[in-house]
Amino acid sequence: MSALFGPAGSSEDFHSKHKFSWEMPGYLADMGLNAFEYQCGQGVRVNDKTAQRLKEESNRLGIRLSLHSPYFISLSSVEEQKRDKSIEYILQSCDAAMRMGADRIVIHSGSCSKMTREEALALAKDTLLRARARAVSEGYESIHFCPETMGKINQLGNIHEVLELCSLDDTFIPCVDFGHLNARTLGMVNSGEAYLEILELIRDRLGSDRLMRFHSHFSKIEYTEKGGELRHLTFEDTVFGPQYEPLMELIARLGLEPTFICESAGTQSFDALSMKKSYESFL
Repeated sequence: MSALFGPAGSSEDFHSKHKFSWEMPGYLADMGLNAFEYQCGQGVRVNDKTAQRLKEESNRLGIRLSLHSPYFISLSSVEEQKRDKSIEYILQSCDAAMRMGADRIVIHSGSCSKMTREEALALAKDTLLRARARAVSEGYESIHFCPETMGKINQLGNIHEVLELCSLDDTFIPCVDFGHLNARTLGMVNSGEAYLEILELIRDRLGSDRLMRFHSHFSKIEYTEKGGELRHLTFEDTVFGPQYEPLMELIARLGLEPTFICESAGTQSFDALSMKKSYESFL
């Protein structure tokens, strides 16, 4: 086994050549990529035919699937109704993931609103535990929840908070978005030393097994000093970062096997391939 690489959703290049999402595995295999994250950010709308074709093609071509749950999930909402609704969105994501053969769903951590970070984290923990209990009771126990590190400074989801959420259950896997972390720290997560510190945090909090197979998003992201994340860029950007090469060197040297999902703006397939080639050059 080795690290896996692929895009989040459909790149501009895919859209120019293909019509159906189930064609994605063939497109990625032809490029030499081996992972894909299906996007349900605006809601879970995956019909059975699409899910089955995507599952068959991914299995045939060796593409590892994950799914991004709706953006409007709010684990830490002060409104109980919104937290309960978020659990339903998570279960819908689990159902779609099962039907297409994905084993991981990425979940946004939430916001702090007018609460302290501690209060927001406590609400998020409760919501996530209740969602996991429902998932197990409804037959989705094989689906891993992946709480994601977030890019805006006022959002719940720094690396410590995500690891705290993942410590609730052995099946939870962190989704470490290095672009988000770089944006919310105003450029401080952009070196081999910073990357190594994060990897050691994962190991110390969650153990070597989850470090070995953690989930990750990567893209260069423009940010502001006041808010953090502003917008996703492509790897052609030379201003904001982060740089992927030092991280690829670390992953290769440490023998880790994470899944890297590239979220570049429109060029995510090509940029994922750049990451994969960099990683392979360090093996």
